[in-house]
Amino acid sequence: MSELIIDGSYGEGGGQILRSALALSIVSGKPFTITNIRAGRKNPGLAPQHLVAVQAAAAISGADAVGAERGSTSLQFRPGPVRPGRYELSTGTAGSTSLVFHSIFPALAQADATSELIINGGTHVPWSPPFDHLSRVFLPTVAAFGLRADLTLVKCGYYPRGGGEIRAVVHPREHHQTSFSLESPGRLIRLSGVVGISNIPTVIATRIAAAAASMLRAAGYKAEIEERMLPSPGRGVYIFLCAEYEHCTAGFSSLGERGKRSEAVAREAVDAFLAFHRSQAAVEPHLADQLLLPAALSGGHCSYTVSEVTQHLRTNAWVVQQFLPVTVEISGEIGAPGRVVCTALKSA
Repeated sequence: MSELIIDGSYGEGGGQILRSALALSIVSGKPFTITNIRAGRKNPGLAPQHLVAVQAAAAISGADAVGAERGSTSLQFRPGPVRPGRYELSTGTAGSTSLVFHSIFPALAQADATSELIINGGTHVPWSPPFDHLSRVFLPTVAAFGLRADLTLVKCGYYPRGGGEIRAVVHPREHHQTSFSLESPGRLIRLSGVVGISNIPTVIATRIAAAAASMLRAAGYKAEIEERMLPSPGRGVYIFLCAEYEHCTAGFSSLGERGKRSEAVAREAVDAFLAFHRSQAAVEPHLADQLLLPAALSGGHCSYTVSEVTQHLRTNAWVVQQFLPVTVEISGEIGAPGRVVCTALKSA
């Protein structure tokens, strides 16, 4: 099989190009070489969380991975068949456990047996959807594609210490639909939230929860927000809002940090929800990226509206089309609402 050449500097030039390429390579069986890895970042090359994604992808497929070293800006990856099993993975830092999961979940879900994953690292860290988004938004949505996993948060990992742990049981893919459409969210049924806190005064969680509830009431919405003490080797706090509509679920989060007022933490999550709700789209920006691979692997026609078209989304669409016989059309300007249409090409 001919090798694909992927330019890691394409589009937004981040780690998502590598993670998507790994997942798609294993599923399709196509080897690839990626150059200019994370060329658009301040510190280019493989960081620990990207390196563990490569190592995980190689482990579950018996792949040869040349260039799998910290700081490497190129990688040659030649996969074998998917090998379900039990895998323990660690970023060694506060690298995102959710993003490592996304790198190997689509492939393991194609296997004919159950797999167990233990992933150590950051569970609630900047530049990554938190564990709550993975469990409450992503997995319920991709269940339509027959993709299933049971997730457990063992302990939280915050930046910079990390040390969190998630466990996942990935089930073999079930019968799934080949057509998928999310055009409108429908009526808002329930708005709920959680403020998770570890090893800092609980009054901070109370302030964040109260501030978020007050902001939402002022905008005309009632939310049930729970305060939850969570085990962690580090210190941290976050808020996650979950909006359940008739046809979809969306999630919005914000992380606390030293010097950041409780009201500012609450405001970020509330503003993200309000912006999404006003858009009348069915999919928020994080999920928009994450849905592309399941949609492309469905073998049919999928479409969904997004509250905001991002460069991240457009870049991911480009990667998908390098590996799979699909077309991905994205309407809408960057930063504005839009629509994604993914269609499998008919074989000759």
